[in-house]
Amino acid sequence: MKTCLSVALGMIVLLLGPLGGTGFAFQPDGPFLAYQERNAAQWAKDDEQIAAKLDALQKRFGKRPNIIYILTDDIGWGELGWQGGGRHRGAPTPTLDKLAFEGMRFWSAYAEPSCTPTRIALMTGRHPVRTGLLSVLWPGQTDGLSPDETTIAEILSDADYHTAMWGKWHLGDEPQFAPENQGFDYAYYGLFNGAPDWWQASYEDKTGTFPFADFPGYDEYLARTGIDLSIGGYTGEKGKGRKPIEGLAGELSPERQEAFENASIEQMTAWIKDKATSDKPFFVYWASYALQISASQEFLNAPGVDKNNRQASFMVLHNKHVQMLLDTLKEEGIAENTLVVWISDNGPMYAFWPTSGYTLLRGSKGDVLEGGVRVPAMAWWPGMIAPGQDPDDFWHVTDLFTTAARLAGATDKIPSDRVTDGIDQTGLFLLGDGHSRRNYIFYYSGDHLGAIRYEDFKIHVKAAHGGLPGMDFYNIRRDPGEKYGQLYPALFAVTPVQLILRQHKGQIAKFPHRPPDAPEGSELTPHD
Repeated sequence: MKTCLSVALGMIVLLLGPLGGTGFAFQPDGPFLAYQERNAAQWAKDDEQIAAKLDALQKRFGKRPNIIYILTDDIGWGELGWQGGGRHRGAPTPTLDKLAFEGMRFWSAYAEPSCTPTRIALMTGRHPVRTGLLSVLWPGQTDGLSPDETTIAEILSDADYHTAMWGKWHLGDEPQFAPENQGFDYAYYGLFNGAPDWWQASYEDKTGTFPFADFPGYDEYLARTGIDLSIGGYTGEKGKGRKPIEGLAGELSPERQEAFENASIEQMTAWIKDKATSDKPFFVYWASYALQISASQEFLNAPGVDKNNRQASFMVLHNKHVQMLLDTLKEEGIAENTLVVWISDNGPMYAFWPTSGYTLLRGSKGDVLEGGVRVPAMAWWPGMIAPGQDPDDFWHVTDLFTTAARLAGATDKIPSDRVTDGIDQTGLFLLGDGHSRRNYIFYYSGDHLGAIRYEDFKIHVKAAHGGLPGMDFYNIRRDPGEKYGQLYPALFAVTPVQLILRQHKGQIAKFPHRPPDAPEGSELTPHD
């Protein structure tokens, strides 16, 4: 069956071109080929409108658009003010809410279930299972994002973009995995997630009330494990290597994240001012530490802030920093030539409650349930994205890779020897509601396919029983809380879902996953 399917898919590519005549040279997933074929005529008309808009913009500014992707941490669906959270949960976000209403706010944006996987997906446009890196990375691990993967920073560098990143890298500690060796001209980055910032503090506290009370202290930990935690982050430059960040922003502690974020926004706005007048566009990847357990001392006691949820004050700090970024774009006269996309990397983590994000959806970080993968997202581009939009469409974080390549005129630089899961969503951004080019999503936890989104259905994949398919169908549009899953009312959708799964498996057969560097099964916690 897989062989026949692979031949069929190959015939589609031969007859229609790599993307059904669009001129793209890369390999999309199987279900997209069929969906593209059905919509080819309409998409061709849409592409004419998109091209006209982008051509006019390029004539006005003399270069392709700048791109800024803001990836935040553990912020759940419903957490921001425009979704009912914000000041109503003790974490006011007026700038983020204003950004959402001035552009496009997405109620159905999806990430991977946890932090490293989402970073892989955004950087490569591929589900992590394809890349060989299956789990969240912890201090001392020697694996990372393979240098043989192609990142969006490499694509855009080849398209003559300035590239820079600030924030939580979390794609490997070793130099070969570092951002300055993965396409970024400049990088100011932390190695880990926010947990290690609290390890030594928990050891020194001695009250047993800190979250990691059993940590043995840096010296003993080094002696026992050989893992050195003396460096929390680096400054790197392409071709010049890296050096440790000095001072509070570079040393693990509960105060590091605020110092790091303050330094990041100061550097970022200065860098943008420097590049604003360049004849080359720029790409900024800001992987903010908002929100990772720590508080902002600046806003901990601010009016309206829930001080017993340390992350609430950090959300207010992040809101301030986003305002500084937007102000810079406006002051430099480049806002209308800059796409800004803001998205969270997964759902909330409740492990340190009441310091936590929140969601009204079922599940949380680590789950393929909606609460783990459905996240708040916004897009802002004055003059290009009409304000006040809340499209009904859904999209996935991998789409940001392919969309950036399209905007840069660089889709021909996407490798054709592997599957690219990301789908170009330029049409959704520029033409609005109803123009997403995605009607499916596969949700993986490590290497396990846990769920499938097909149009309005979310299908939980489970073991078959008695010859019946192992599927619970949820109409996710009607039931976003995933409370009423059944097989029988959706029998008409069984075959379509099986077909897109076969198409997906067919592409895996043609383009096998990269083997993991870690021994099989050693990840243990692929979802944490």
